[in-house]
Amino acid sequence: MSTPAIPLRLTAPAPGWTVEADVVVVGSGIAGLTVALRYAELDPAAKVLVVTKDVLSSGSTRWAQGGIAAVLDPRDTPDEHLNDTLLAGVGLCDTRAVHTMVTEGPGALRRLMARGARFDRSPEGELQLTREGGHRRRRIVHAGGDATGAEVQRALVEAIHAGSIEVIEHALVLDLLKDAAGRAGGVTLHVMGEGARDGVGAVRARAVVLATGGLGQVYAATTNPIVSTGDGVALALRAGAVVRDLEFVQFHPTVLWLGEGSTGQQPLISEAVRGEGAFLIDHAGERFMRGAHELADLAPRDVVAKAIMRNMRAYGHDHVYLDGRHFGRDKWEQRFPTIYAVCREHGVDPATEPIPVAPAAHYASGGVRTDLRGRTSIEGLYACGETACTGVHGANRLASNSLLEGLVFAERIAEDIHRAHPAPGEPVESRTAPGLADPRTRPRIQAHMSTGASVLRSRESLLATARALREARWTPVHVPACTESWEATNLLTVATVLTGAAAARLETRGSHWREDYDTRDDNEWLGHLDVTLTEEGARMTYTPHEDAMPQRLAQELTSAGLDPAEVDALIDRALAEDVREAGDVTSAATIPAGQFSVADVVARKDGVVAGLAVAEAVFVRLGAGRTERRAKDGERVRAGDVLMTVEGPVRGLLTAERTALNLLTHLSGVATLTGRWVEAISGTTARVRDTRKTLPGLRALEKYAVRCGGGVNHRMSLSDAALIKDNHVVAAGGVAEAFRAVRERFHGLPIEVEIDRLDQLEAVLDEGAEEVLLDNFTVEDTARAVQIAKYRAKNRVALEASGGLTLESARDVADTGVDYLAVGALTHSAPALDIALDLRG
Repeated sequence: MSTPAIPLRLTAPAPGWTVEADVVVVGSGIAGLTVALRYAELDPAAKVLVVTKDVLSSGSTRWAQGGIAAVLDPRDTPDEHLNDTLLAGVGLCDTRAVHTMVTEGPGALRRLMARGARFDRSPEGELQLTREGGHRRRRIVHAGGDATGAEVQRALVEAIHAGSIEVIEHALVLDLLKDAAGRAGGVTLHVMGEGARDGVGAVRARAVVLATGGLGQVYAATTNPIVSTGDGVALALRAGAVVRDLEFVQFHPTVLWLGEGSTGQQPLISEAVRGEGAFLIDHAGERFMRGAHELADLAPRDVVAKAIMRNMRAYGHDHVYLDGRHFGRDKWEQRFPTIYAVCREHGVDPATEPIPVAPAAHYASGGVRTDLRGRTSIEGLYACGETACTGVHGANRLASNSLLEGLVFAERIAEDIHRAHPAPGEPVESRTAPGLADPRTRPRIQAHMSTGASVLRSRESLLATARALREARWTPVHVPACTESWEATNLLTVATVLTGAAAARLETRGSHWREDYDTRDDNEWLGHLDVTLTEEGARMTYTPHEDAMPQRLAQELTSAGLDPAEVDALIDRALAEDVREAGDVTSAATIPAGQFSVADVVARKDGVVAGLAVAEAVFVRLGAGRTERRAKDGERVRAGDVLMTVEGPVRGLLTAERTALNLLTHLSGVATLTGRWVEAISGTTARVRDTRKTLPGLRALEKYAVRCGGGVNHRMSLSDAALIKDNHVVAAGGVAEAFRAVRERFHGLPIEVEIDRLDQLEAVLDEGAEEVLLDNFTVEDTARAVQIAKYRAKNRVALEASGGLTLESARDVADTGVDYLAVGALTHSAPALDIALDLRG
């Protein structure tokens, strides 16, 4: 779809001065200053220039209260942080980007501390970690209680002043300079009150980094500072860069309500307040988040914001309350001194009364599309921080991930510029017609956006907003080129694209809430809206999400008893290990980018196949456009049989090969070994089953492979049934005591018991065990146990033989009449079945 034309260049005087730099960084928050500092470390002789709209210490970073999320607790893991982030992002996170952030984040945070940032510590010197919404672990570091951003900004500014990095303050960036090949070669900017550098000038540079922060000022009420007018996103759009997912604007659920009609920057009540135990209540004092989500008041922000809006709408109120009275005054003053002071300033005492709160525009999850190195679609132009869309946040940012994202990808940008050493040619003059918006339209733009394109959206509200934005472009008077008109034009540009994207996405997902399409739609909308600006207007393209699994594969996995999301996450982790930032360097060097071919997945040995759908999902993820199965999971195949044929880009097929075959050969090996055991006891009443001796992260798939081989599954987890073993008996004081303890605590749960001597059997049967595991019994003792159980058990009891079993002895054990033979080797040490990928010539 397209929208009416908006200016591709700002009306501005010709540059009156020019400076040269190796790298120009636009913005002075955590992302921008980290780029500058890291690049100066990599190339001490380089000239690095930072330009910032206000003073160096201004910007969005200093307003961050909650903290920085990173895995620093030994009990926490990057995988847990990744999973929390993916859940918050509602299907649209780039898992590779999230993996990059959660694995490199702890190191980046430690380097920030080495630059002088001081975070709150316990009396013993340990970092204090807290929780925020969506996090299932305490992994948020904070400073000054609730002044983390201010401390981070202080440390970075001091580091800048201590080095040789040049800074131009009070500089509003205008447009990108490009050479004849379309490569970025600098920016134009307007400096307010800087003597020789007053007025419009130009910075010539080898690389340009946009780190201008957010776009919250497009709304009437926001937590963003007044400088957050979307300047970086608007510049990128005018330059022709791709902007992604701009419709996903996060509204912070708990912003101090200042009264009806309040506008501008609103005080934020950090999510960390709820992380420490405060909770939301309505005007009747009811805790309405209970039952709304498993994490209640610590649910992801979109969930909480929606619950607040529903409550407000249902009862006709314009705010709800955040109750932290149980903290007491001391905790408020020590843990949240800034928030406490702001509340008192506005006449609210959190120690004695609940805080009135309502959602307000807070964070843009979308922005200028980048890769894992911060590179945009324009060579030499980089973006990081809130200006960028790295793919980390998806449809909804997880709390306290933004500062971490800024740190990690800023360092990557500096390293990429240093490695690539861009060398653009001379800038050429743009031939597009310039334009400006009347600065008097700014409050109208903000009011319309808050009315029709904020937390609650519908077709009618978005169409009305789009009409109002079109009307705001027309003015009968001359518009002077000045800061106010440049900012108004940026706001109008961003608002137009945001509204168009919100109108196009016909679903509710994350922070995009359509009242007329109130459900998530993975069939039609598991993808991204990419926008570029042309002379005809904003051109929008739907791009399928690269991490998405085709619906047919998801349904097949579900039918097999597998969770498609878990399989997707497994593939993500496997690819993240195999395909680093540079990708498959051998394939990239030897295979032309546009080459397509067909390849066959071929068995090299006889066996039972399992995991074809999983392998297919890997090939599809990396671009296979056609797949055809020649076998089914559970089938016996012979050496030379073609199991599956795939067609797609050769680079993608060969990059997918190792991950796909790692999974397919292992699972087929499990199925093949299981099949041998099943064959060994055929004709008896016994069945072969597995144990919990599985490889980390592969339990569900390995147990599925056992089923493909003809076996059955035992417990999936420790909570499926109670299994009393010798250590439990010792701890409880006897087998009878252990039985009673389980029955009292988990009434109705199946109880199994493991014994290693025949004389233990009668006591266990008397207690009413439903299943007895005979550990390392001889064949003779197993036979006697079967006879005892047949005559002594109060009810039918199942017997399992385990330990010391071999294929050679399996038949003799099965002939005793036991119900199961448990074989840990099925999943723990099955040899892989030899399967290969043969590329057709």
